[in-house]
Amino acid sequence: MQTVFEISTTGPGLYEFTAAVDSFVRGEQIETGLLTLFCQHTSCSLVIQENADPDVQRDLNAFFQRLVPDADDPSMSYLVHRAEGPDDMPAHIKAALTQTSLSIPIRQGQMALGTWQGIYLFEHRDRPHTRRIVGHISA
Repeated sequence: MQTVFEISTTGPGLYEFTAAVDSFVRGEQIETGLLTLFCQHTSCSLVIQENADPDVQRDLNAFFQRLVPDADDPSMSYLVHRAEGPDDMPAHIKAALTQTSLSIPIRQGQMALGTWQGIYLFEHRDRPHTRRIVGHISA
């Protein structure tokens, strides 16, 4: 059982798509299994993160911006790959530091997420994109 989630982004940030994934899992009516989510891009990533307090997302964005600033920042002068703009290579670095796939157990027909956990696409590029995430359930 597979599907593709398309997520439109408007710039850097976390875009929650837990409800869409939950709908897919419930629709497949699998009691026990494993959900795999795979991001088909190299400049964004996937994270499971708290979905109750928006300050968590703001702080994560701020942390990653400080950790890996744009290529035009003097601290990033060593970067060679600049063909797609000053945010591109830093986006690849951020994606390498996070995850491009997630595995989530399915128990009693639903994802075994914790109370405050949500599934997010973590966009690392400055301009809008349409991102594709493949969802696969193994029973």
